[in-house]
Amino acid sequence: MLTDYQQLSDTSRVWVYQANPAFRQEDLPLVQMRIDQFVENWISHNRQLKAYGGVQEGRFVVLMVDESLADVSGCSIDSSVAFLKQLQAEFGVELFDRMVFAWQDGDQVKAADRDAFSQLYAQGLIHDDTLVYDPLVNNKKAFDEGWIKPLKESWHKRMV
Repeated sequence: MLTDYQQLSDTSRVWVYQANPAFRQEDLPLVQMRIDQFVENWISHNRQLKAYGGVQEGRFVVLMVDESLADVSGCSIDSSVAFLKQLQAEFGVELFDRMVFAWQDGDQVKAADRDAFSQLYAQGLIHDDTLVYDPLVNNKKAFDEGWIKPLKESWHKRMV
């Protein structure tokens, strides 16, 4: 069941997938429609999941499930992965590369692979106070409070 983001509990499970490259601006309404369709029909053991799905910053697919109605099962997670692979193919993006890092640069979101990110840090083009996106947050509270954080407070710091 497609749920308003604000109606989910702080303990709701979260998965963040980063599109590389970012979705094309003109594709965003269709990407959101596909996510809405998936979330509306997302089930676990024949029980409807209380879930949210959205695209953030034109680059991040965020899925959330409040497990108060039904727990997420291996099968329901597998169905989300299959859906994301379809999304990848349809829109020509990569959603499963965890070694691409994203950060804020003014009003833009930029991304680079680990080596390029490290080089940018060495050159001083990104620094400890650069805001980075943490796709490893695992619940809504962590998403709300720490999805975007300074590099010095993130696991990204170990990579530079």
